[in-house]
Amino acid sequence: MDYLFFLVLMVHILAAVGVIGLVLVQHGKGADMGAAFGSGASGSLFGATGSANFLSRATAVLATVFFLTSLSLAFLASSKPKTTGSVMQDAVNSAPVQTPPAGGADKGAGPSDADSKAKDIPK
Repeated sequence: MDYLFFLVLMVHILAAVGVIGLVLVQHGKGADMGAAFGSGASGSLFGATGSANFLSRATAVLATVFFLTSLSLAFLASSKPKTTGSVMQDAVNSAPVQTPPAGGADKGAGPSDADSKAKDIPK
């Protein structure tokens, strides 16, 4: 499971860097395409509008890969097995633990006290 998480994480990082690079290379709609490739070189590789279509499609594909790897990483991180033990295992007790008095048995605790305590319990 760790290998799959590592693989998806590497693809995610590469897609993120690719999206950043492609967005920085692209120009706005009003920019001249010749400014990116030199004065006359824009028509030689992709054509006048071919580079804009290629870069925008490549950006869309990498953005989709980034989105899917984000969802995959969230799923893989949430489906990892939990550690052994209870959720409350490490919780701190807020109430102090009551210890019996050092003298042994409770003084003054007789049958009359037990009867009065039994009357306080609702039925």
